[in-house]
Amino acid sequence: MPSSDDDKPAPPDLPSYTVEEAAESPPRPSRRAAPAAQEQDPANRYAGTPVVRHNVALDEDRIDPDAAKVVRRLERSGFQAYLVGGCVRDLLLDGKPKDFDIATSARPEDVRALFRNCRIIGRRFRLAHVLFGGGKVIEVATFRRNPAMEMPEPSDDEVNEVLDDVLIRSDNVFGDAHEDALRRDFTINALFYDLDRRQVLDWCGGMQDIQRRTIHTIGEPIQRFREDPIRILRAIKFAARLDLGIAPDVYDAMVGTRDDLAKAARPRLFEEVLRLLRGGAAHRSMWLLWEMGAMSVLLPELSAFLDDDEATDGGSARFFAKMDAIDAMTRARGRPLEDLTLWATLLNEPLDEACAGERDKFRAVGEFLDPIIERIAVPRRISDGVRRIAVILPRLAAGRTGRFANTDLMGPALDVLEADLLSTGRSTDVVKKLRASEIPHAGRSPSTRSAAAHRNVRGARERRPPG
Repeated sequence: MPSSDDDKPAPPDLPSYTVEEAAESPPRPSRRAAPAAQEQDPANRYAGTPVVRHNVALDEDRIDPDAAKVVRRLERSGFQAYLVGGCVRDLLLDGKPKDFDIATSARPEDVRALFRNCRIIGRRFRLAHVLFGGGKVIEVATFRRNPAMEMPEPSDDEVNEVLDDVLIRSDNVFGDAHEDALRRDFTINALFYDLDRRQVLDWCGGMQDIQRRTIHTIGEPIQRFREDPIRILRAIKFAARLDLGIAPDVYDAMVGTRDDLAKAARPRLFEEVLRLLRGGAAHRSMWLLWEMGAMSVLLPELSAFLDDDEATDGGSARFFAKMDAIDAMTRARGRPLEDLTLWATLLNEPLDEACAGERDKFRAVGEFLDPIIERIAVPRRISDGVRRIAVILPRLAAGRTGRFANTDLMGPALDVLEADLLSTGRSTDVVKKLRASEIPHAGRSPSTRSAAAHRNVRGARERRPPG
């Protein structure tokens, strides 16, 4: 029987937030099209749109110099160009942007004409990638708009029918800067930074939400989540990673539309769950996912395990301790753990329960994983790895590896074991010992080893003296 709420582990410390309207908060505009931007004077661009300009001198040393070069060359060539999205948000929140994206009035062909080191990618919607040394890519996107902005408002009789199926099927129409801002998901992601004038352009009240550290959608929350249910997972990710609060109406809409996650593309669901685990905030992300009920849609097996704390003898506490271990390992290494490690650790506790008392553990693991694989399109390389790691983990904990040490799974398996030991406060000496004895090539992918073998054979043939 499920235990009472008093028996559940205390939630992690979540950010406090307030949502009172500021005295001079700019209005949140509707997502309808506004008049075209004026080109003649940059200071007068977007007259007639509800833009608010904020004078903000972001630290140039924290802005990628190559991204700045791209923006300034586009501007010198007569185009509008801004830093946009996550990089602006992270800089304003004193974070470190993962990458720098640019939005511009230039079409992809215009960008390619300006940069020899540019390639155009994508068929659904073309993007320009400007390439720099060391594998760096600066993504440049043309302003676009949501085609739904051109549709007439539905009548009262049609509202329910429209909300029943508002998934975005196409987002392929070029637009203006204000339209590009209004098509985005959250106000904090819709800020444009003008490098030369050192201004943040805000059409959606995003600066107010940055200051209040609060997540708001652009437009009606229920409609925005029904347009793209993946936004529910993105809201969780931003709240967890950036230490942000979620506005009450947005949170209620996330709960109310969580079942729509089942309509989202399955590969996107798989990737977004990984993103919740990768950023050093796995504990908070998984707690929010569980607490708002979205976990019961994506991973009902894990959700049921966490709900039944009495039957699992404190399983939820063990699970969240493992999430803490993942976060600690991520911070210590300065990079995310491997995808296989994350998934094997995420499912470790319910897998242990599924295998308890089973003679054929491999079959038991497979029966547990099969519905998850179907529901969120877990790739075979991940599902097969989780199966094998779940079965071998007790032997590794005892210091026995056998032929498993020769496989590519040894490295991820040791990380899963380390997370398990850290979560219970046990010594990780056995992991250190096994890592010290790892075979040097373990951890390389089969395709890499096969390619190396093929090169060696080919080289031997080429060196063979003529007959």
